[in-house]
Amino acid sequence: MTLALQDVTLVVGRDVHIHPTTITLEPGTLNVLLGPTLSGKTSLMRLMAGLDRPTTGQVMWNNQDVTGVPVQKRNVAMVYQQFINYPAMSVYNNIASPLRLEGLSDKEIDRKVRDTAELMKLTPMLDRRPLELSGGQQQRCALARALVKGADLVLLDEPLANLDYKLREEMRSEIPKFFEESGAIFVYATTEPSEALLLGGKTASLFEGQVTQFDETLEVYRRPLTATTARVFSDPPMNFVSVAKAGNKLLFGEGQNVAAFGKLSTLEDGRYIAGFRPNHLLLEKPEGHFLSFGVEVTVSEITGSESFVHVIHDDDRWVSLVHGVHEPEIGSQIKVHINPAHLYVFDENENLVAAPEIAVAA
Repeated sequence: MTLALQDVTLVVGRDVHIHPTTITLEPGTLNVLLGPTLSGKTSLMRLMAGLDRPTTGQVMWNNQDVTGVPVQKRNVAMVYQQFINYPAMSVYNNIASPLRLEGLSDKEIDRKVRDTAELMKLTPMLDRRPLELSGGQQQRCALARALVKGADLVLLDEPLANLDYKLREEMRSEIPKFFEESGAIFVYATTEPSEALLLGGKTASLFEGQVTQFDETLEVYRRPLTATTARVFSDPPMNFVSVAKAGNKLLFGEGQNVAAFGKLSTLEDGRYIAGFRPNHLLLEKPEGHFLSFGVEVTVSEITGSESFVHVIHDDDRWVSLVHGVHEPEIGSQIKVHINPAHLYVFDENENLVAAPEIAVAA
């Protein structure tokens, strides 16, 4: 069963929540909606589910127009970050509730409940009530109730946000396996690029109500077609600096230049924008040819095994993500270094014109 949004929009008053969007989701696929808070992820899922009707455009389900069909008449399951359970029921009965509405036999209900509970690591808690569980366990209960339905469309709105780190990592690896076996369409919303990469499947990057790119997750990460997508699919966001192409050179100022590489060698001379990920902005210069820039340190954040060093270069604010503990003095002038092989280059309209080779694009 294929779900297709055809030029759908959502306008509330004078506010455009979703700009014209055309996207097709295939059965048995995991589709990640990646974007910051208020980028339109939940609004888009509500349109898919039938909870809201698009202002314009059509929602097609297996080539049938279901734009006006309410959610109650669709085989849809949805889980929000703020989980909902039936407090008077046991975990077992919470999970079993949608199956009983379908009229399945007790034997079939028991099998499905226990299989799903095992996947969600809930087997020891089946006799408890939701209020006797931790927040993470309650979220897993809500997630299990959605998954057990066997819905054609399963919408997950940041469903793992309330789980502890270890369990979240386990669930991220287990859930895609369930997706593959179910044959349903899964849509998973997240603000975290790392979560999109861990889940795989396809990713739609969203920003201010616009789908900026939709493709295989690694393809979107490795080849963001616009600077906006590059900002969305990088945590911290990708750094940018102006660059000029003159002849066979890319000129960055401060006497920094490199030979125009790849497709850039055939581009017209002019102004461009170079982008580089925070983990490629180095505080120590390795051997080889690197671009080096003088910057001022503004903030240093230590997370334990990594440090985020915020710097200013002219009017550009950059972040360096480096391993270990690094505490350069606030306000100090330091040098930072970039391997030209890691540069993305965009034109003045912020469209990608050159990307690093995959071998160095980590």
